[in-house]
Amino acid sequence: MARDVSDATPLSARSELIEWFSAGEKPHDAFAIGTEHEKVPFYRADHAPVPYEGENGIEALLEGLRGLTGWETIEDAGRVIGLSAVEGGGAISLEPGGQFELSGAPLPDVHATAHELSQHLDAVGRAADPLGIGFLTLGMSPKWTREETPVMPKSRYRIMKGYMPKVGSLGLDMMLRTATVQVNLDFASEADMVTKMRVGLALQPVATALFANSPFTDGKPNGFLSRRSEIWRDTDRDRTGMLPFAFDDGFGYEAYADWLLDMPMYFVKRGETYHDVSGASFRDLMAGRLSALPGERATVSDWANHASTAFPEVRLKRFLEMRGADVGDAAMIAAQAAFWTGLYYDQGALDGAWQLVRELSAEERETMRAEAPRLGLDAPAGKRTLRELAHDALALAEAGLKARARRDAQGRDETLHLAPLQAIAATRTRAEDLLALYHGPWNGSVDPVFGACAF
Repeated sequence: MARDVSDATPLSARSELIEWFSAGEKPHDAFAIGTEHEKVPFYRADHAPVPYEGENGIEALLEGLRGLTGWETIEDAGRVIGLSAVEGGGAISLEPGGQFELSGAPLPDVHATAHELSQHLDAVGRAADPLGIGFLTLGMSPKWTREETPVMPKSRYRIMKGYMPKVGSLGLDMMLRTATVQVNLDFASEADMVTKMRVGLALQPVATALFANSPFTDGKPNGFLSRRSEIWRDTDRDRTGMLPFAFDDGFGYEAYADWLLDMPMYFVKRGETYHDVSGASFRDLMAGRLSALPGERATVSDWANHASTAFPEVRLKRFLEMRGADVGDAAMIAAQAAFWTGLYYDQGALDGAWQLVRELSAEERETMRAEAPRLGLDAPAGKRTLRELAHDALALAEAGLKARARRDAQGRDETLHLAPLQAIAATRTRAEDLLALYHGPWNGSVDPVFGACAF
């Protein structure tokens, strides 16, 4: 989850909320790629979860990484909960269950994203190895129960942990046991945002299927290829889902802002204190009538932080976030960035992607979303399957990346990063590979994943 924003500029009008989104517009030649991924830490010796405290815990890992990178600490109530690059915009943060997240810097191409990731994994490995810590390349921790999973000392997570069970049965699993990869991409105008939002929402089930990589829970198969994705379907319906209103005539910044205004709040941060206002209305904060904070009025920070607590399949902030994929290995993390960059950053590919999905009905999109976690590429996609749609989307992404013609030091364009996805579309998902191993050579044990699926 994103690091909280600090901007005390007061907000007094609904139009200012809308303008906050439009301020993210960029010219095409300034478009960047920001990749984020989470990874679940474990002790290599016994496959146990890693607590925050202790000489071999998460806190010690952060301190070791700080020494290697020179990054500045991010603290919450005196506890180190992350690191921030002195220059360049990258950050490391902790998810509620100790998932280690890199929020990458805005970069010009997928090659740079892959290089950033390689440097990060090298530094994390050097800090983690002396502590006996490894990291899973799975979309969900495969073995530990909720109760066995440690909770990180972040104030906002205490508020969310109390609120989540009131609005869904799986929110705590989402917080504590899942891991994702997302890419953040830019838009040039409101019309460009709308097209990208619609394409991203309609094709997000394709990404869910291609990246399905979380078939185990509590030490056994869970009945899904992407249990992480299924968990989001029963987390909090007020702030998740496929945003059907994004396909309505007239959709734009205003409609998304109104959706956020109708979405209950989690917290208001003042100074270093998180005030629990869970369930309250942002409209009441703007009017100064929150019962928990009488007279307190909304700031830009409050709006940015509130926007970061919405969890739809594609999230709008001052860029668009693609949120439908399980994390995988380094090649899959780069592949996720390549897939959406190819579709979004070439106009021909974007237009082609919209043609692919424009005739899908709201009901068909919802069916795709509902079935992708269980059936993967065999899920229905209107009159087709997600596998057929994936082949067409990958062809468009490949054409878009070729048209961008961004080359690495060896002269290769960004299409090389699509290779893992092209192989999956032609065969089967990583989750299906893992299930075959579980029922075959692994003899019904998930423990081998800690060797086979680890950074």
